[in-house]
Amino acid sequence: MAQKKSKGKGARFQMFNVVYEDGSLSSNRRVDVDQLDQTFGDDLLDLARKAIEDQDHEIAQRSRQRPAKIKTVTAA
Repeated sequence: MAQKKSKGKGARFQMFNVVYEDGSLSSNRRVDVDQLDQTFGDDLLDLARKAIEDQDHEIAQRSRQRPAKIKTVTAA
């Protein structure tokens, strides 16, 4: 008898909108919920900002450009 395929957990993300100091907007930036662990009392938006800054730094490093500075982060 054929077995049913089990559905994996899949990646879970939370979406954020980012406004940079130069006025540009990046909508629906995905942050893995594992990076948003608030067990130590950290603010959700502060954790999201750190994760997005890390993403931006990695992208800037690959493209050999400076990462843009984040002005605000809001939940999408």
